[in-house]
Amino acid sequence: MTRSICKQQWRALLTGVQFLTTVPVRIVPAPSTSEIGGSLSYYPLIGLLVGFVLWSSVHLFAGVDAELSAALTLVVWVVITGGLHLDGLADSADAWHGGRGDPLRMLAIMKDPHCGPAAVVWVVLVLLTKYGALVSALTHHLNSAVLLAPCLGRAAVVSLLLTTPYVRASGLGTALAEHYTKTSCVVWLVCVVAFVIYFFNERGILMLLAAIVILFGLRRLMLRNIGGSTGDTAGALVELTETAVLVAGVMPI
Repeated sequence: MTRSICKQQWRALLTGVQFLTTVPVRIVPAPSTSEIGGSLSYYPLIGLLVGFVLWSSVHLFAGVDAELSAALTLVVWVVITGGLHLDGLADSADAWHGGRGDPLRMLAIMKDPHCGPAAVVWVVLVLLTKYGALVSALTHHLNSAVLLAPCLGRAAVVSLLLTTPYVRASGLGTALAEHYTKTSCVVWLVCVVAFVIYFFNERGILMLLAAIVILFGLRRLMLRNIGGSTGDTAGALVELTETAVLVAGVMPI
């Protein structure tokens, strides 16, 4: 029994890694809906692993100028995540600007694979802000922001799905929203908060507050405009939370 549970949890973790990163993970047989749902609780841990990769990149590129190191680290960031959440940000931006407050129109725009001007502008703004924050982090040796941004970005998604209706009728997001384990997700979120506060003190609290502000602000917009969340809005939440955490992590305190 214990062995079966461990195997199921391991497969759930690998399912999350397969979806959230470009790490070549092969899962045979294909994950079940319960394993897809179970992977949600591991999102903060997977985010922390991504953060560790970025932290390692910072040290790997320590011998070059901060600007070049920041650019290379940002490239690693996009490559390791496959641009997954940037795609969600782009689709959400197009929907928000082109939907004119019509929920059905906004949902339809999110499904459209083409990118409009709003998508391009928001992706550029987010990447530019991340780059600037990375330069500041490297210049002032505030690498905790690089480590925590991916973790808190994915913890925000867990919080979103715990508290917000999912409005799509099908897709991977539906499996996540319908089959996650609430207790496990809450435990992981509590562990994330305790970890950040214990190891990163005042700066960690500042980064947590930044993540919470973005979560509540975007959640309110989602509920008002489309009545809940989608995979694309969750992706937008990740990108904007990561950006806010990075900026908060380099602020003087």
